[in-house]
Amino acid sequence: MSSSVSELKIAVIYHSNYGHTKRVAEAIAQGAKQQLVVVKTLDIHDMDWAFVDSAQMLIFGSAVYMGSVTADFKAFMDETSQRWFHRQWQGKWAAGFANSGGLSGDKLSVLQQICLFAMQHGMNWAGFPTMPTGHTPTDINRLSSFMGLMTQSVDGPPEQTPCVGDIETAQLFGQHLAQLLVAQPPQNDMTVQE
Repeated sequence: MSSSVSELKIAVIYHSNYGHTKRVAEAIAQGAKQQLVVVKTLDIHDMDWAFVDSAQMLIFGSAVYMGSVTADFKAFMDETSQRWFHRQWQGKWAAGFANSGGLSGDKLSVLQQICLFAMQHGMNWAGFPTMPTGHTPTDINRLSSFMGLMTQSVDGPPEQTPCVGDIETAQLFGQHLAQLLVAQPPQNDMTVQE
């Protein structure tokens, strides 16, 4: 039996040292909430494990450090090993986002790392099928990413960077993922058994 929209939950799980990746996570959540699903943004240092385990979609995001997720995000990944062993997230939807200072910044490497993590958990990966409108700071999907969301932060406060196009793209990413969840809720939702 499929869930009603009001029962569908999305957890946007991220690590952000300086606030830029947090801003992207909040934009994704803002876009997802347009579909009336329940959405929570969760810093990995302040997790709500009960919400995460009951959510049907988990969206993971990290800043890019040395071509990889941050050390803190990797520690979070390792912390899920018991959930992996007990297949608690199997059948859920997963998606990813990466933020770096460079236009490339090896964000693809991070999305691949997050995708592999989700695959090990037995999750279903959701990409981002939105075509780029161009490559300026006001364009949608200006970094031409389809595996997940890519954003760029230049040296500046999170209120100013990532650029407006990246933030609007993040909102569209969240909206797309919520629409996907509403249209195709997981049939094999392995939530924590009390």
